[in-house]
Amino acid sequence: MTLTFADLGVPAALDAVLAADGITTPTPIQAATLPDSLAGKDLLGRGRTGSGKTYAFALPVVARLSAKGGRANPRRPRALILAPTRELVSQIEAALRPLADVAGLRTATVFGGVGQGPQVSALKRGVDVLIACPGRLEDLIGQGHCDLGNVDITVLDEADHMADLGFLPAVRRLLGQTPRGGQRMLFSATLDNAIDVLVKRFLEQPVVHQADSVQSPISAMDHHVLHVSRDLRIAVLVDLASAPGRTVVFTRTKHGAKALARQLNKSGVPSVDLHGNLSQGARTRNLDAFHSGTATTLVATDIAARGIHVDDVALVVHADPPAEHKAYLHRSGRTARAGAAGTVVTLMTDDQVRDVRALTRAAGVKPTTTKLANVTHPVLQTLAPGDRSLPGGIVPAAGTAPSRPRGSGGGGTGNRSRKPSGQRGGNRGGAPKTGGSGGRSRGNGSSRRTGSGGGHSASSFSGRR
Repeated sequence: MTLTFADLGVPAALDAVLAADGITTPTPIQAATLPDSLAGKDLLGRGRTGSGKTYAFALPVVARLSAKGGRANPRRPRALILAPTRELVSQIEAALRPLADVAGLRTATVFGGVGQGPQVSALKRGVDVLIACPGRLEDLIGQGHCDLGNVDITVLDEADHMADLGFLPAVRRLLGQTPRGGQRMLFSATLDNAIDVLVKRFLEQPVVHQADSVQSPISAMDHHVLHVSRDLRIAVLVDLASAPGRTVVFTRTKHGAKALARQLNKSGVPSVDLHGNLSQGARTRNLDAFHSGTATTLVATDIAARGIHVDDVALVVHADPPAEHKAYLHRSGRTARAGAAGTVVTLMTDDQVRDVRALTRAAGVKPTTTKLANVTHPVLQTLAPGDRSLPGGIVPAAGTAPSRPRGSGGGGTGNRSRKPSGQRGGNRGGAPKTGGSGGRSRGNGSSRRTGSGGGHSASSFSGRR
């Protein structure tokens, strides 16, 4: 018998919201945690990005606040969800808001990079569920705009990423301001000593659940290493990114992400970048362009490796290998989400052989390695099936929204079109890509890719951080 959300204790009104969005079967992390979290227990949930952790905590937050009743007082939220990045805060709020609306609860977000005026106004009106980044929240508390004394439920999402970014001191200060005896839930892909300190200090007799740990790679994810010369990397990236579907490419540096996106656009691949040098407005517009299909390739630093959810990414490319295995696994987790298949490709130059072997060994993966002398090698068609199409680059957002494709672009490998043998998925459904015939279209979950980027300085696309 298939387990349902109702079986786990989710209220009917919230179950209906999920069903209307086509979500009817709980993921393993949801099935494991919901009975305890709905019962109000402190909880430690460990699961890889893409395992469904957002609903694992959003459902109990809304259900328990709704059952308790009452209204939020000005500047005193009733539930607090902490997340490490602005993008993740926005995504959590987007998933939680329909549930909160049904329950008559108010939500608000707090993060830096934008003016604080609207955030202060929302807090003054009263917020039931506040989703926040630690830095801006501490600023607003220091200015007297927010008080955590009424928080009944606290959630810490992507706790290990909080630690990686150096946020744990702020997280400890914020958790220390929430009342003892309230429910606290901590979700993390990995559990190291720093996270263990948080658990021991702030969680009381927590129940521990683990599903799809980041250390156990998804079986549906294929790992490949392409051994290439430095001057062949751009041509290989253009080829992979010009096949049907979405690609995420990771770079090590912010400047490298910007430069690589520019090179791909020049070669005719509609691409946007995502990194810390962009304003919040530009980051939002670039992500929206990738979500909508205006851009088919996202070039990002590790800021996008955690928590950013984009459907139907079937190929991730590490243009430069990451420095350590946790980053490799989190980057790779942009594909093969929610049970879908996916492919991960790492570009490796001669001086990176030792590092990449150590990296994949530490990550617990056994990639297939292929040495390429040119972009006609059949492995490229295997990794990214479909006709190659270069509909034209776009202008990534800096202060304005991305423009439409500006023609066929130039340079790169040229407008190559190859018919695949055994083409998978064909032209994936959804809105067609702009520009050119045979442009890539988004769709049914078989779309192919996710990008590459950064890596060791000897071969990175830019040496500047």
